[in-house]
Amino acid sequence: MTEMTMIEAINFTLRQEMEEDENVLILGEDIGRNGGVFRATDGLIDTFGERRVVDTPLAESAIIGTAVGMAVRGLKPVAEIQFLGFIYETMDQIAAQAARIRFRSAGNYHAPMVIRAPYSGGVKTPELHSDSLEALFMHSAGIKVIMPSTPRDAKGLLSAAIADPDPVLFLEPMKLYRALRENVEEKRFKIEVGKANVVKEGSDITLISWGAAMAETKKAVQMLEENGYSIELIDLRTIVPLDEEAIIDSVMKTSRCVIVHEAVKSAGVGAEISAIINEKALFYISAPVLRVTGYDSPYPVATVENDWIPSMDRIVREVKHVWELSLD
Repeated sequence: MTEMTMIEAINFTLRQEMEEDENVLILGEDIGRNGGVFRATDGLIDTFGERRVVDTPLAESAIIGTAVGMAVRGLKPVAEIQFLGFIYETMDQIAAQAARIRFRSAGNYHAPMVIRAPYSGGVKTPELHSDSLEALFMHSAGIKVIMPSTPRDAKGLLSAAIADPDPVLFLEPMKLYRALRENVEEKRFKIEVGKANVVKEGSDITLISWGAAMAETKKAVQMLEENGYSIELIDLRTIVPLDEEAIIDSVMKTSRCVIVHEAVKSAGVGAEISAIINEKALFYISAPVLRVTGYDSPYPVATVENDWIPSMDRIVREVKHVWELSLD
């Protein structure tokens, strides 16, 4: 076991997977000699050379298009988009090409590729650097979406993503890159894609979150428990596929649910989860499912972003609200 931050765990995993399989290579802007904008790929070019650590031009669509071609021809590319807000340039390559190859070829071809991209607010970045856009890809059938919140999860899920036979979008919360350290197994291991983590069990209210929003959600859980609430906390880890069984089992036990995410509220992942609960557990819930989210606006300027993203106070307030609305 070694103590790692999330960014160290990602760097360690990339090195480990490249050592294990010579078909794994990485590509993106400034990932080689510069080691990546957050140093996720630091030092890899010295070990694996320029044919497996490929610095690309400033052209996101070309990066993903190249990765699609590599993947179809048998390689396992891991492409980096420097910030998730830049991924709009690649939507055709991801949603209309990579995500459809298996379906389009009746299973004769597939695209085993990973797209890594940092996202999340709270670090005072300029426009298009902090947006949470996971809902766009949840709506693009054919691509998996993984969003870890801890160093250990980042390692196990990134290994699983690289081994996956189909395209995976791996979204990294940049405000958690160096926010905490935890013991992580050095040996290779995988965390099942599509399996949520029940962080703690409780009996009063289910709190569901993932990725960057987990930090404030954990703070809220601690405060609520100090005030007598028994909270069941679920870290989804993976948005596509979604662990519906974990969600429904928990809500059937607690009969109340609050969902927390950084993305805008309308048509977000929280709305999908709320609809699933309505379809499959309506007669088990005693209060409306509530959401704590970003607001329906473009991501704001740095001076007011802490008022925009879900805070511990907003989460606590909505949990108390759902408790007050309960029928029993």
